[in-house]
Amino acid sequence: MPINKMDSLIYHNNRIVPLAEARLSPGQMGLLMGWGVFTTLRIYQGVPFAFDRHWARMAHDAERLGITLDYQQNAVWDAIVKLAAANKRPEGAARLSFIKNQGGMWADAPGCPPTDLLIFTRELTVWPASHKLVLVPNAIFSGGKLAGAKMLSWVQNAGTLERVHGEGFDDALLLNEHGNLAECTSANVFLVRGRQILTPPLASGCLPGITRDTLSKVVPAAGYTFVEQDLTPSDLDSADEVFISSTTREVAGVGSIKPKWNYPAPGKVTVELEAAFQDYVKGHLHTV
Repeated sequence: MPINKMDSLIYHNNRIVPLAEARLSPGQMGLLMGWGVFTTLRIYQGVPFAFDRHWARMAHDAERLGITLDYQQNAVWDAIVKLAAANKRPEGAARLSFIKNQGGMWADAPGCPPTDLLIFTRELTVWPASHKLVLVPNAIFSGGKLAGAKMLSWVQNAGTLERVHGEGFDDALLLNEHGNLAECTSANVFLVRGRQILTPPLASGCLPGITRDTLSKVVPAAGYTFVEQDLTPSDLDSADEVFISSTTREVAGVGSIKPKWNYPAPGKVTVELEAAFQDYVKGHLHTV
């Protein structure tokens, strides 16, 4: 997968600054301990898509992690729009992070607010039309207090993704402690079986993805049944197609899953749902 650079300007707390000139305290608890929350948004026509749902998820996760969000939703939406315009990025991705500054015996961030706001933008990653996945067991702990939270402590997923990239795969299909399918390192997973679109429930430990949530509305409107249920690797045997979803991938076909599964990719249903997703996006681009 090609590595794309972040755009040259970033948003830090209340101003746009050059990336090379941004300064963060080395004593920030969030940086030292990975104590913070983040989300990745798609920018269409200069507008962050589904920002209200991203914000709601971040606020929920911040409460779970004991992080104060001293920012108004409308102000943060406006900051993303201004940064995208400054970077001449009408189409692309934005990364929004809240980093905890205080707390713990090693924290030392004098003059910093309780939580730092960081926003980056960048061009979209070019993903393959057919993804190659590999099963990874015991990679998600669904019973954990913070299961499903999108927090800065992301090294397990990031490290797994880096490793499987080195082995020639596009992503890993993660199993939880019960041996059930959960998610990929940065995407939700779906199985097509006839007119049913099956996906693991949130109880599997998977992230409540914004694209996943959008598909829960798009799928029924397209004439299919959206089903959340526990899935095991044996369910891959009876799948007609498999696809994954994320902010940057949208709806993407899966051609193979190691050790033994192969599918048409992108399959007919996957292509149909991708088109339906794009129609949904066009009809729901709006301000906060």
